[in-house]
Amino acid sequence: MELARALPKYTDQIRLVSRNPKKVSSNDQLMAIDLLNPDALKKAIKGSSIVYVTVGFDYNIKVWRKNWPTLVRKVIAACQEYECKLVFFDNIYMYDANHLDGMTEETPVNPPSKKGEVRAQIAKMIMDEVKAGKLTALIARSADFYGPGIKNTSMLTETVFKPLSEGKKANWMGSAKYKHSFTYTPDAGKATAILGNSDSAYNQVWHLPTAPNPFTGKEWVEHIAKEMGVKPNYREASKTIIKVMGLFMPIMKEMVEMMYQYDRDYVFNSDKFEKQFNYKPMPYQEGIKKVVQSDYQK
Repeated sequence: MELARALPKYTDQIRLVSRNPKKVSSNDQLMAIDLLNPDALKKAIKGSSIVYVTVGFDYNIKVWRKNWPTLVRKVIAACQEYECKLVFFDNIYMYDANHLDGMTEETPVNPPSKKGEVRAQIAKMIMDEVKAGKLTALIARSADFYGPGIKNTSMLTETVFKPLSEGKKANWMGSAKYKHSFTYTPDAGKATAILGNSDSAYNQVWHLPTAPNPFTGKEWVEHIAKEMGVKPNYREASKTIIKVMGLFMPIMKEMVEMMYQYDRDYVFNSDKFEKQFNYKPMPYQEGIKKVVQSDYQK
């Protein structure tokens, strides 16, 4: 959504492809397809100069193992056939768990989770073709994210913003004493559009702009609660609590193996992008204010 908002700065030829696409700008072309249908996928890609892959499959390891390699393989083949550039929106699941404090584009790849193994696999598929000179592509990586209008796909929304807005306790995963970076989604959208339209950005990995000096879990809860005008009540959610929450929220069931991201400092560095494109990401306090104003003020 945020990427679609940012792209009209560069082109009025935008094709939005998904099961149920909706126009973001009046000139958007819509194509409703099953992305796993190879013929439909090729039709969607044909005629494009840049293909942005921002797909979000169900947060389930069985789905990921089945769908991600299949989709990426087909996208790469179509981009090669039609000579399209590829921009792949990625996360940091493939990074070594012992190197999360100060993550850069050079952080070692050593996935500590099953989902991380899938992400490492598909990133390698793309970059192997790049290194072989058979594909022009880039990978744009985001930290965990937050932003206005996000429903069900942001951990910060589900565990802090939403419960506090309902007068309930926030549930911070793991220990709330550790720092945790979050990428502001409008920044991610604008930056991905910038990368896709910069020839010099291709054939490498980029971290999307993310504010430095992130809050600890406790501080995130306190700042969000203050902006909402409520008490900063929260509990630290252990693996057991996350499993119980998973009975009511399927996404939480899948988060058990990701708990390693919350038992240490998780600090995401985007200096490379910021310096290259002279871009300053949204400060956390201001981002929180915009989310509350957009989604939680009556």
